[in-house]
Amino acid sequence: MTRQPTSQRSDLYSRITDKIVAELKQGVRPWMQPWNTTQASDRITRPLRHNGQPYSGINVLLLWSEAIARGFTSSTWMTFRQALELGAAVRKGETGTTVVFASSFIRAETSEIGDAVEHDIPFLKAYTVFNTEQITGLSERFRPVTPVPDPISRIGHADRFLANTGALIRHGGSSAYYAPARDYIQMPAFEAFRDAQSYVAILSHELTHWTAAPHRLNRDLNRYAKDNSERAREELIAELGSCFLCADLGIVPELEPRHDHASYLASWLKVLSGDKRAIFTATSHAQRAVSYLHHLQPEHEEGEAA
Repeated sequence: MTRQPTSQRSDLYSRITDKIVAELKQGVRPWMQPWNTTQASDRITRPLRHNGQPYSGINVLLLWSEAIARGFTSSTWMTFRQALELGAAVRKGETGTTVVFASSFIRAETSEIGDAVEHDIPFLKAYTVFNTEQITGLSERFRPVTPVPDPISRIGHADRFLANTGALIRHGGSSAYYAPARDYIQMPAFEAFRDAQSYVAILSHELTHWTAAPHRLNRDLNRYAKDNSERAREELIAELGSCFLCADLGIVPELEPRHDHASYLASWLKVLSGDKRAIFTATSHAQRAVSYLHHLQPEHEEGEAA
């Protein structure tokens, strides 16, 4: 395997982080862009690959942002070669969008005393994709269709999804939070929320925190209450996780920052500016959290059995 030069990997981390930091400095949370834009359709989804599989992690932010900036209404993206394999072609003069593939490989070495030692080496590879609106010759199934909104069924599905997680959820008071020591989620009464979607969005945020428990994904929350930087990192994970899950459920996330989260913007800027990999780590943790919640669903178990 050919290793990507360290300078190229670092530059890729920097370019993506710098773009997100620039948007945050303008007061724009890039993960909220799809729902804030006037170009949004009635249904927001994650960006999709040519085979219908959703993108994950940092690529969700990259493709959401690019679609908004360039006015694409289609959620589907593919490489130049994939378009050719489908009997289509990218229009002449079109420019693609950079996404990344992150993984690792095992490198075996021999120690000074002759023992075999294996190292897990992470790598990051960039590649280019095009939105289907930049491609000609695709079949009808790739043409964007504006679905008829059905908020009642979406809320019903979301309610079942949240209940299937098995999380202990208590209601009362005026604050929403996850209590790690006693492993429960506290939510205000349902009537306190603007609407059902708002309730689902806030609960999705707290459920992302809930996945951090040692017997779940074991994300360390010990310094959450004492370290502003660690708190900011965890809140970024929870906000991203809520957006990813809301997109999966067809629910609008909480667009306005909660009063207890408004101060995190400055902290996020500090964290991201000081650590070029922080947004990659946050989106990775958010993706793991949402995937964990999906794995708790009965239909997932049935799919694996089949």
